[in-house]
Amino acid sequence: MKIRNKRTWWCGRGLALILVSSGFLSGCFDGGSSSGGAGNSVDTNLFPADGQLEATIRRTTGGVPHITADNLKSAAFGHGYAQAQDNVCMLAEAIVKARSERAKYFGPGPDVEFAPGASVGLNIINDFSYKAQQIYAGAESEFETLSPESRALIEGFTDGYNRYVNETAPTDLPVECAGQDWVKPITPVDLLAHYRIVGQYASGALFATGAVFLAVPPGESPAPSVVSSIANAEEVETLLKNVVATAQAKAKSNKNFSDMGLASNAWGIGKNMTEQGRGALLANPHFPYTGHRRLYEVQMTVPGYLNVHGAGLLGTAIPLINFNENLAWSHTVTTSRRFTWYELVLKQGEDLTYVKDGIEKPITTETYQIEVSMDGMPEPLVLERTFYFSEYGPMIAANAVSSQLPAWGDNGALNTSSFVAHTYRDANANTGGLLDTWLQMSRASNLDEFQGVFKNCGSTLWTNTTYADDQGNAFYIDSSSVPNLSEKAIALVNFRRAASEAYSGLFDQGVTLLDGRLSQEDWVETDCGSLVPYEQKPKLVRSDWVQNSNSSYWSTNPDEFLTGYSPLFGDERAPINPRTRLGIKMLQNPMDAGFPGAPLPAGQDGKFSAEELIGVIWNNRAWYAEQLLPELLQRCDDIGSTTVNGVDLSSWCESLGSWDGLYNKDSVGAHIFRVFMANYRGDLGTDLTTPFNPDDPVGTPADPSQENAGTANDKMLLALADGVVALQSQSILPTDALGSLQYYQASGGVVPGSGGTPVFQTQRIPWHGGDGNIDGAFNAIGVVTDAYAEDTRFPRVAPTTLPDTAGLSDGSNGIDGWLMARGTSWHFGLEFTNNGPKAFGLVSYSQSTDAMSPYFSDQSEQYSNKEYRPLLFSESEIEANVLPQGEVVISQ
Repeated sequence: MKIRNKRTWWCGRGLALILVSSGFLSGCFDGGSSSGGAGNSVDTNLFPADGQLEATIRRTTGGVPHITADNLKSAAFGHGYAQAQDNVCMLAEAIVKARSERAKYFGPGPDVEFAPGASVGLNIINDFSYKAQQIYAGAESEFETLSPESRALIEGFTDGYNRYVNETAPTDLPVECAGQDWVKPITPVDLLAHYRIVGQYASGALFATGAVFLAVPPGESPAPSVVSSIANAEEVETLLKNVVATAQAKAKSNKNFSDMGLASNAWGIGKNMTEQGRGALLANPHFPYTGHRRLYEVQMTVPGYLNVHGAGLLGTAIPLINFNENLAWSHTVTTSRRFTWYELVLKQGEDLTYVKDGIEKPITTETYQIEVSMDGMPEPLVLERTFYFSEYGPMIAANAVSSQLPAWGDNGALNTSSFVAHTYRDANANTGGLLDTWLQMSRASNLDEFQGVFKNCGSTLWTNTTYADDQGNAFYIDSSSVPNLSEKAIALVNFRRAASEAYSGLFDQGVTLLDGRLSQEDWVETDCGSLVPYEQKPKLVRSDWVQNSNSSYWSTNPDEFLTGYSPLFGDERAPINPRTRLGIKMLQNPMDAGFPGAPLPAGQDGKFSAEELIGVIWNNRAWYAEQLLPELLQRCDDIGSTTVNGVDLSSWCESLGSWDGLYNKDSVGAHIFRVFMANYRGDLGTDLTTPFNPDDPVGTPADPSQENAGTANDKMLLALADGVVALQSQSILPTDALGSLQYYQASGGVVPGSGGTPVFQTQRIPWHGGDGNIDGAFNAIGVVTDAYAEDTRFPRVAPTTLPDTAGLSDGSNGIDGWLMARGTSWHFGLEFTNNGPKAFGLVSYSQSTDAMSPYFSDQSEQYSNKEYRPLLFSESEIEANVLPQGEVVISQ
């Protein structure tokens, strides 16, 4: 099919600016508190009868708060207070973001330099984009519709956070926010707005750095207009030019809308494979070590109503990856899609009118203002922008994201008009039910009740759920929010993928582009509001095991493949990632150590216990080492001392020959294999001779080609030589242990927007584990090069990395080796016993982001030393382990 560019909404060329105090910029661009229940009655499970909040907080090892209260609102009150004690700056910055006030408090951005082309004005782009996405305005509207349970949680958490902020002197706050006027009491709507951003991590948030901002009709400028008096017009004009350039660069930079930068492993083990004959769970989220996506551990207890222990993203009023007396679950990011794009055909000559089903429909507008703090200006700069909307949601500059969009053909495939605009619809635009879902999951006592949460339209937004219980059930479901398309629309999507290379490429980037000319491609209404209902979601119940490590649902258990679902859930009969392959291998072969001397996944009896499951995470096995190391060593023997690309590999091969095949701190040779894989992985698609077989997704693809094997032209040896050159450039030796090269080291200490220089706040902590994609390690960790803590404007020390090394630093700015900043986070192994749940685990980066807290790096040291702790649940366990001065009763 012939591909051609289209005339569409986006901003691409130069900008001519006119600044007036009340004018606009033009150019040429083509391209409080609540009662519970009805009337005067109060549900005392949710709200205190007398309106007075009171919670007991007991902290145990690691600073974990165990909160007990007589009602849900009081329990959330304690939770908000505890989280603020440990993470007040992070929480305050999240609210600034949700209120579209980053530019007001932190300036236009950035205040640290990163990569050329810079993100000048990114705060302006974010603030406007979040307004267009109705982050705060939507929360204001949505709050009145919340269930009493959600109100109790949100209001209680807000009150707890405010209690801490009000009682703490501004100068006593952590250095990152000490004395800052943006740390102040918040409202329940503020918190709900934050949840709307969390809900859109895999959808709208992907478009908040440029795609929404750039969407203007041809001939209009995306640059904001100035509505306040200014003295330095030239400086402001330069800023606004840079804002547009930043939006264009950011819009183009996202090449994969399926990649959230998050990953996880989760196993649900049924009664047939546990020592206790009951269920067991492995929970291993791979999340950032910095920013708002950190997980915070807590136990919340309302006697007779709720008793749950788990961890949730910062700011969530109830934990999200949890266990109670009867059941446990974890989440993994799903391959499903949470949004769709629509291409609209415009009425000839009218850029604000599109035609659908033969009916003219308006593209509507809304105008927003933001404040921008500018150096040298006594008053904030006030900017204004008009944004555009279809019936589906905000307009987007699709051409700014993808240089060539598919050409629509005849017979309903795609349309042929040159006058088009693009928009998107977001399955997670509204998140008012977020807390209800997790509260109901936390209160469930058996599989039927747990499944009932999703039958009643519960959604975990962008994750799968993997579950085990005390009756020995293992359950998996893609519990995310997925648009419900008709069979005809699905058939058209599948047809276009087969017929158009451009369409297929866009789909593979995570974008489902639909035809907006006809309502037949609208989402189909269901009892769950146009999302795929429970009956049509991929799910599986087993008595042996289920698992997910971010591959498609179809290979949850190869003994019972899942097929026949909407393509918006993910590909079927398609290759699975290396973590999934290794995880299934360990489940299928629980007494196979992989390499001699490594621990057996399930011990000598082949059945799992809680300690063996945490051990599975920490055994530090890696798929590619088990599959390719023997072949690589054979080729090392064959080449001997003959150089490859001028590199003598003999000493490096010698270290590989004595490597234990694991990614432990004391492993010697792991670093060599890593840089080999970082180079060889690009050859996997062409060099492996046994192709993928959907009947054997674990074993295939496999078997490197024997062409030129063991010679100077061997692809494997060439990849090894390239990796060795990178190591030599950093004076790394073949005999170095992994723990001397790979480490965690928290950094920060700077107020956002202050222009300060971040510093390391701990000594290096040696880190075990491997890169999930490059090493194929199950205990997946990774390097992050962003100069800010995830989702925030807190500067961090970030490495500049060498290409094809899995993030090896180039040695600049005092950083060497692999500085890890994401991966295994809140993680545990759990089994159900006759006496209830028994679990062991850690929060790898520790509970607090305050460098002065005793809980800032304590668990990080434990992770480094493989010293797990029991996850306390029963009253007797908690009482026996309360820290000195670790109990406090707070009231309001």
